[in-house]
Amino acid sequence: MYPRVIVNRKHVVHNVRTLKNLCAEHGIRIVGITKVFSGDPEIAKCYIEGGLEMIGDSRVENLKRLQDLSAEKWLIRPPMLSEVADLVAYADASLNSELEVIRAISDEVVKKGISESHKVILMADLGDIREGYVDYDELVEVAKEVESLPGVYLYGVGVNLTCFSFITPDESKMSDLALIRRRVEDAIGRKLDIVSGGNSGTLALMLEGGICDGVDSLRLGESLLFGKERRHYSYLPDTYKDTFKLECEIVELKHKPSLPWGNIGADSYGVVPTFTDRGNDRVKAICALGKQDFDPEICTPLDPGIIMLGASSDHLMLDVTDSDRDYKVGDIIELELGYFSVMRAFTSKYVEKVYI
Repeated sequence: MYPRVIVNRKHVVHNVRTLKNLCAEHGIRIVGITKVFSGDPEIAKCYIEGGLEMIGDSRVENLKRLQDLSAEKWLIRPPMLSEVADLVAYADASLNSELEVIRAISDEVVKKGISESHKVILMADLGDIREGYVDYDELVEVAKEVESLPGVYLYGVGVNLTCFSFITPDESKMSDLALIRRRVEDAIGRKLDIVSGGNSGTLALMLEGGICDGVDSLRLGESLLFGKERRHYSYLPDTYKDTFKLECEIVELKHKPSLPWGNIGADSYGVVPTFTDRGNDRVKAICALGKQDFDPEICTPLDPGIIMLGASSDHLMLDVTDSDRDYKVGDIIELELGYFSVMRAFTSKYVEKVYI
């Protein structure tokens, strides 16, 4: 069946081991993030095989898929009040920024008689203006209340950067987070278990020695799967980037001009498309998938002679004129996928998943 995404499990395991060892040299523990592949247990098992003991996802539904895996499970998006019952059933820990939700978690754990307390990580906003407290005095007061609530355990504090405003981690941000840790510890009279310093965007800072004492964990997804750190978008040594390959089938192959004819209107986003004039006789291929199934801007044809022209919701347009291959209708085109392409491919029910 096509289209299909091919997952190289050995390369994922290798990347996880490489990153685990690298982070351990800097005193950093990894929470392996599974959201990009929709919590697929086959790939999450690669995290466990690679040596990780904690995994995280932004959807409770995905954590439910992972309930049989022997690992501590985090919800890495602030929980919705409406999902608290499922949260305590399928997650061991969660990132939180609303006391009302934490109180609801406490009530649910007590009501269900769950023996293990749900672990709470309080999030501080250090500039990215996504989730987290900007008033750190308020965060400390919330920490004191969480410490007194039944059914929940104040596990640590954390931050998210490089995801909305793309504020990059630096030594100052990590020092601020470490200071928040000390303030919370002083307020509750004990040490916190974990301080989460962000995602794959923090790896470059770690490698430069810029993560101070007191920050001891990172939530990693992109770097584990593609060997890439996000600040410079560079690949890390001894990692594979070819862990996901998309195969799609040619459904039309014709000689066509490179430029359209007629009045060009705006696309679905209100943008008027532009085109490059490569001549009046080009070999154009259409493959049976589109933006519903992957992100055409975050992928690379394995055949260097192919030019990516663009995609609609369910058609991928390619120029194969300069390829050394003599393509025919029914032939398969191979694409190496990046982060958001993988995310869409695993969300799409129309893309088969194959593991090697």
